Amino acid sequence: QVQVVESGGDLVQPGGSLRLSCVASGDTVGIGAMGWYRQAPGKQRELVARFRGYRTTDYADFAKGRFTISRDTAKHMVFLQMDSLLPEDTAVYLCFVDHNAGRYWGQGTQVTVSS
Repeated sequence: QVQVVESGGDLVQPGGSLRLSCVASGDTVGIGAMGWYRQAPGKQRELVARFRGYRTTDYADFAKGRFTISRDTAKHMVFLQMDSLLPEDTAVYLCFVDHNAGRYWGQGTQVTVSS
């Protein structure tokens, strides 16, 4: 079993920045890919950014140039630096961890971009 916990969500004004953190604990030996999705009210969950394995990253088009994903493999953590935030970035941001036993999700952290 792997436990996944996100933090860092907040209310921020348009143009502002936030840094989300995610930490995995428990059976961390089999962890592979890690990353972030988001889900806005009434919308499907969508990929924001992820590590495929330990180094290769993928970004959604809306995240390119504004968001940066990073990882501390030793601490089983993944981060999402979000800059130039827009109201349409408002969503629950969910961290995922891929493990030998399957994919694990956190509960999510709320990001609200509003003036």
